[in-house]
Amino acid sequence: EVQLVESGGGLVQPGGSLRLSCAASGFTFSSYAMSWVRQAPGKGLEWVSGINNRGDSTTDADSVKGRFTMSRDNAKNMLYLQMNSLKPEDTAVYYCALKQIAGPGYDSWGQGTQVTVSS
Repeated sequence: EVQLVESGGGLVQPGGSLRLSCAASGFTFSSYAMSWVRQAPGKGLEWVSGINNRGDSTTDADSVKGRFTMSRDNAKNMLYLQMNSLKPEDTAVYYCALKQIAGPGYDSWGQGTQVTVSS
């Protein structure tokens, strides 16, 4: 059974930083690219960042480019999202997401972790 468990969210002031973590199990983590997606209140899912299976290539949404850095530790089955220079519009529930089956969307995600950016 695929299991993804996000952690590290919280309340932070604008300009602050947070580091999110995702613990993965139930699949061969090192074989798959992973993504972080988020859902702001009243909004749909927004893709934030992606990383290839090796962890040597990342891509970011324009909204977070230069501020967020995704990484992974395949030996520990861990995924990370370092978030710097946070803005109120970054407020959302953040999910790590896995795609294993061809087609649109994602196949698995965790329970999410809440990030609130407010002064």
